[in-house]
Amino acid sequence: MRIDIITLFPKSFSVFDESIISRARKNGLIDINIFDLRDYTKDKHKKVDDYNFSGGAGLLIRADVVYDAVSAIDPEHKAHRIFLTPSAPIFNQQKVQELAKFERILLLCGHYEGVDQRAIDLCFDEVVSIGKFVLTGGEIACMAVVDAVARYIDGVIAPESLKNESYANGDELEYPQFTRPREFMGLTVPEVLLSGNHAEIEKWKREQSAVMTQKVAMTGKGEEV
Repeated sequence: MRIDIITLFPKSFSVFDESIISRARKNGLIDINIFDLRDYTKDKHKKVDDYNFSGGAGLLIRADVVYDAVSAIDPEHKAHRIFLTPSAPIFNQQKVQELAKFERILLLCGHYEGVDQRAIDLCFDEVVSIGKFVLTGGEIACMAVVDAVARYIDGVIAPESLKNESYANGDELEYPQFTRPREFMGLTVPEVLLSGNHAEIEKWKREQSAVMTQKVAMTGKGEEV
């Protein structure tokens, strides 16, 4: 998969030079390209923003700069284009799996007060939010989207690791997990996990997964559990 990222802060993405994503890049499974939005402005001072016609605090990224950047990077619109903004449907595991099927995606990281709506309407296939909160810019949201999608690209993560993890099956959450030592700070590993009885262990996993899922569902509604 090819992933193009347009940002005002290219150095933010050094995180992709670490861990699993870095290995996937070195193995040719993912091609991540970072583009500086300032390279596409005609302003001699590299300015990309201007005042907001609707008033209020903050500046907006100009539509012409975004349009020129996207047109130069993806002139034939081969990429599935995504704009990251809080004013959008919430990103979830279903969307992760949908995006992983594309051969190429392009993401724009907003900043300042946002982006001129005309750039969004003209250039992007969809808008995505990672949650009901606001960040100083779209870079962190972009990292989250890329990291989540990359895990579903063949060869990046072992398939068995994806099968039973949280949200792999709808809203179902993964069961608690334990390793050595068997006892720590007065807390012990559940005996069933030490029994060697695979049927009972699988039963315990299913039960605990249901407990975790219900607990999160209730706390999400503001209910005590």
